[in-house]
Amino acid sequence: MLADIPVVDLADFRSGDLEKRKGVAGSFGRALEEVGFVTVTNHGVPDDTTGSLYRLTKQFFALPESVKRSYVLQSDAKTKGYIPVGDEAVALTLDAKAAPDLCEALVFPNPRMPGNRPDGPEKQFWPAEPAGLTPAVLAYFDACTALSNDLYRLSALALDLPEDYFVPFFTEGSFVLRLVQYPDQIEPPLPGQLRYGAHHDYGGFTILRQDDAPGGLQVFERSGQWRDVPNEPRSFVINVGDLLARWTNDRWRSTLHRVVNPGRELSGSTERLSMVLFTGPNADAEILPLPTCCTADHPSQYPPVTAGAYIRGKIAASHQI
Repeated sequence: MLADIPVVDLADFRSGDLEKRKGVAGSFGRALEEVGFVTVTNHGVPDDTTGSLYRLTKQFFALPESVKRSYVLQSDAKTKGYIPVGDEAVALTLDAKAAPDLCEALVFPNPRMPGNRPDGPEKQFWPAEPAGLTPAVLAYFDACTALSNDLYRLSALALDLPEDYFVPFFTEGSFVLRLVQYPDQIEPPLPGQLRYGAHHDYGGFTILRQDDAPGGLQVFERSGQWRDVPNEPRSFVINVGDLLARWTNDRWRSTLHRVVNPGRELSGSTERLSMVLFTGPNADAEILPLPTCCTADHPSQYPPVTAGAYIRGKIAASHQI
């Protein structure tokens, strides 16, 4: 059976002591081998930064539907801007008959890259209201990018690589911040329809800040059972995406997960908000199994792939409704 979701304190990794850093790396690596998910505390992301974005994002999703839809971009992959309820089904990457997900999202690709900046030529997907949302997104993105840098350094130590091994792969990282609102479910869901269908993430690490509203994240046990992922206060949930699992030659697990519906018996609001940073390498990076993850008994399982093309294919599949 799947173990409880491990909790790893990053304080010792951030302290600078090499032996302590290696100790944290060992715990981190074991969690990703056994579960594919880990909760991290003392991560360095300020509470004020997280709280400000959470509050302003709730205000955005409370705007009239007509206002929110003005930030819908007419593109096939829908990788930026507003995505209304019913416009995607992430489980389509695994199930050709999956129902639309019961969530709406506001999506920001790496705002530090040309073409995505709020003051650039493609600024139309940056909402004008509520006031303060744009700087809150930028502050949160920068804080979580710093956390991501720590996680990949931690990963290198866990995988017996030089600590800076992954740095060249993330000079122009394919990062996407996805703010996801799961509305109250006034009408019962369709049979099999979920807030977010069962799926694997596509890229590197996913960095999730979830709240404790009912109807939350579950991961799939090896025994065939679903397990809730509890909300540890002031923490982030980290999980492995398909590309990272491939990179580690399946040493680290990309675990099936979903977001379930709240119970129909509940009264009051069951709205839920998740703030998710998907991390991925440079789009043109060639990814093939790491040398420390290949042995004579377990040789490389995968041919090389280009990171950007691999992830884009997964995203496109999730929007084929």
